[in-house]
Amino acid sequence: MSQWSQPRHAFVPVLGHEIYVAEWGDRSAPPLVMWHGLARTSRDFDELATELARDHFVICPDTIGRGQSSWSQHPEAEYSIKHYTQIALGLMEHYGMEQAGWFGTSMGGLIGMRIASGPMADRLNYLVINDIGPEVPQPAIDRILAYAAELPCFDTVAEADRWLRATYAPFGVAEDAFWQRMAATSLRRKGNGKLTLHYDPKILVQFTASAKELLSWDRYDRIALPMHVIQGAASDILPPQILQRMCANGPRPTVTTVQGCGHAPNLSMPTDVRFVREVISTLEVDCSTSG
Repeated sequence: MSQWSQPRHAFVPVLGHEIYVAEWGDRSAPPLVMWHGLARTSRDFDELATELARDHFVICPDTIGRGQSSWSQHPEAEYSIKHYTQIALGLMEHYGMEQAGWFGTSMGGLIGMRIASGPMADRLNYLVINDIGPEVPQPAIDRILAYAAELPCFDTVAEADRWLRATYAPFGVAEDAFWQRMAATSLRRKGNGKLTLHYDPKILVQFTASAKELLSWDRYDRIALPMHVIQGAASDILPPQILQRMCANGPRPTVTTVQGCGHAPNLSMPTDVRFVREVISTLEVDCSTSG
């Protein structure tokens, strides 16, 4: 078992927010930022982070409005990819990361691509994007809104566990430990003692107040970093036609398609952890030779 098999826990002040960060590994090791998807939390990465912390300093933040991070008082302005990007750069400043690798699932991938296509692109040295592209199809948005717009209510953790396994079945096969941790880290008690999910329902305002962030081919074409895209074989967020366009333009990323899942591959199984480690090792070599 790795000595980094459990995270350290930090609460970092950034732009008036309190950001929870799961820290893994030795701070002197090469830095890697791992950012979760829309309604998820940093703890989805535990299996990956445990392995990558063998030779990286890994930080996995909870985005504002999720998990243990603070909720926004200005949701239309701050629950947006643009603001999350500013928070990410603030976290990198806090940790003294002049450059870092970036692994982003879904929304986390959009944040990484925005950094990599802007004036702060040199703060990243490579990108791994899990099941997202510069265009999000409207039917997929409608599906997300259907399950995330109204927070469910549960009497017991066991009931919530069953709901999470069914709702996130597109994540693919995972060990019981993954699902049990998801339940443990995705729930909060309401004032009436019932359980609900650990996010602010207002996070969905990004689909209306900053909808332009979901169509960003112009920025994508400016990305020049080494990049790898992971696709769920049955994903409705990253269908083949969008992936094909990504491969023909901008950074022309390499690709891995994960069978047996949709949006987004959970990447917690040992075979997935190994291939992600190999992908990152390859990208780091690419960075060193191109630099």
